[in-house]
Amino acid sequence: MQPSFLFHQIHLHFYKYRYNNVMDILSIIKALSNESRYSILQYLKQPEKHFPLQIHLQEEDDFAGGVCVGAIAEKAGLAQSVVSGYLVKLQQAGLLECRRIGQWTYYRRNEAGILSFIEQFKDEL
Repeated sequence: MQPSFLFHQIHLHFYKYRYNNVMDILSIIKALSNESRYSILQYLKQPEKHFPLQIHLQEEDDFAGGVCVGAIAEKAGLAQSVVSGYLVKLQQAGLLECRRIGQWTYYRRNEAGILSFIEQFKDEL
């Protein structure tokens, strides 16, 4: 291999890696830029404080801290369809986890994703 080709490949790999990280960070910042989405993420930090007991979520479901969409919509004071869209955006950004159990969909914070975002954000800026 010629040295210039190898350098180009390494540079291209670095650029793609950096570009993807920047895009990930920007998509998360965009998800958090909506006050309601930001508030939802804050509520889910302490679900036992902000939401009623999730009676349909059993211990054997192994999704502790999960809150159904209806309860989140009620707390946010928004239509369930709007909140569903917000939750999907937060999930796609890697900030929430989702699980369908029976007829209900539950969301909880993705603490590993949040910590990863914070570390990447600190590294980039």
